[in-house]
Amino acid sequence: MADLLKFVQDEFVAKKDFPDFGAGDTITVFYEIKEGEKTRTQFFKGVVIQRRGSGITETFTIRKMSGSVGVERIFPVNLPALQKIEVNKKGAVRRARIFYFRELTGKKAKIKDKRR
Repeated sequence: MADLLKFVQDEFVAKKDFPDFGAGDTITVFYEIKEGEKTRTQFFKGVVIQRRGSGITETFTIRKMSGSVGVERIFPVNLPALQKIEVNKKGAVRRARIFYFRELTGKKAKIKDKRR
């Protein structure tokens, strides 16, 4: 049964080519919003807190600060409204899920850049 499910996902779900990114990276996600009959593109720029799942059910969580309030948004990788993803900075973190980042403020909330 699992093989059949994987076959259907591989054959019929359209794959989008997004750059490689992981926890600690600062990315900009461009996605489409429908308002009535009009559509517009909006972007969400922030730090990736986690990637979870695999295949068709993979999601990633982005956190940004809006004033003094933290805003998190979860995006499915296969969301049809996703237009493109830009990687702005690669971050050097030691964990795959950086939930400790939520409690940090000020200079402590800075993530070091990964050396290239």
